[in-house]
Amino acid sequence: MKIIIIGAGGRLGAALMREYRRKFEVTGFNHAQLDLSNRDQISERIGTASFDVLINVAAFTNVDLCETQRDRAFHINAEAPRLLAEICRDKDAKLIHFSTDYVFDGEKREPYTEEDEANPISVYGKSKRAGEENILVVKGRHLVVRVSWVFGPDRPSFIDRLIERAQENEHVDAIADKFSTPTYTMDIAEMLGSILDGWSPRALASDGLAARRLQGILHFANTGECTWQEYGQWALDCCQEFGVSIKAKTVGSLELKDMTRLRQGYGGQANWVARRPVYSVLSSARYTELTGTSPRAWRDAVADYIRRFYSKQ
Repeated sequence: MKIIIIGAGGRLGAALMREYRRKFEVTGFNHAQLDLSNRDQISERIGTASFDVLINVAAFTNVDLCETQRDRAFHINAEAPRLLAEICRDKDAKLIHFSTDYVFDGEKREPYTEEDEANPISVYGKSKRAGEENILVVKGRHLVVRVSWVFGPDRPSFIDRLIERAQENEHVDAIADKFSTPTYTMDIAEMLGSILDGWSPRALASDGLAARRLQGILHFANTGECTWQEYGQWALDCCQEFGVSIKAKTVGSLELKDMTRLRQGYGGQANWVARRPVYSVLSSARYTELTGTSPRAWRDAVADYIRRFYSKQ
């Protein structure tokens, strides 16, 4: 099976490249090699390539910058996915496109399913939702995978920045009134790998119906839910358990209204411009129903990550 991964230099893309090179013929494009805001470049590099599956992990993900660069956000997050879907349709190839929990408004207080109405409240969320819609109207068995709070070893995320601060300071804070679910890149790679295995000629011949059902929108996240504070506290607890040196042992509580101060402390933008959904937990029930397997708990995934990538340092 020939696979192209767009966004190969990012947190998730790098994980997919590393895992799939062992069993598939994989070509990766990072941002320097393929700019999704450049339609001609997409047509030239993807339109002329030979592949069976195209995985798009790339996006304009700076939620606040999207508010002031709306055109760029929609070019990359909405128009490029449409073109990728059309290219895949013309090649009779499959597109797997990654989306986000930010397509929801956060008003619900139980995990969102694929059937729940999307109602994004930021330019980023609106551009990602437009990308989903643009893909799904193109004929073909394309798959849109929504994920949340992605972390992993290939590029720093919230958990890495918090541990770094805890190693340098005796006090760290995190938001305690925003809920979602951390999702491990290694688990996403394993999940997606099982789908790719199901799309092999042998698997399609024996169980084509199941493979055909894996299209449209699919949620995947580690199970459970937490706030950023709970996420961070569990990370520090794991650091202590696995012998990772830290100065801060507890994570203080902040509210969403304190986000500006927190981002300044973490070296981020001073102004928190875009609205975020307060609750964006994704239900993976459909994935479990279709595959017969359930994602592991987020606490287990975080513990595994810290044990593997921090306890050896």
